[in-house]
Amino acid sequence: MDVQLKKGILDVCVLYAIEKGESYGYKIISDLQGVIEISESTLYPILKRLEAAGYVTTRTVEHSGRLRRYYKITNLGTQKLLAGRADFQEINTIYRKLFLPK
Repeated sequence: MDVQLKKGILDVCVLYAIEKGESYGYKIISDLQGVIEISESTLYPILKRLEAAGYVTTRTVEHSGRLRRYYKITNLGTQKLLAGRADFQEINTIYRKLFLPK
């Protein structure tokens, strides 16, 4: 798959995973299981990129003696997610027209 296309898909999937409320890395990976495969080494750079772009905010909390970073979608992130959903719908329409039997 094209790297830029996959990057955009993963960004939207991560935003989807935290749309309903704050989440942390392992939970995001678990929530996306069965939808798209994503590893920790892939997820954390995505989360840093989303935070730098203003799509998510973070807070750190001590949990069981360790620090856990929680991610929350911002209004800008919600707009990005909605735009991503529209893109997926357009891609799906193109796919159906080109590749599914008539």
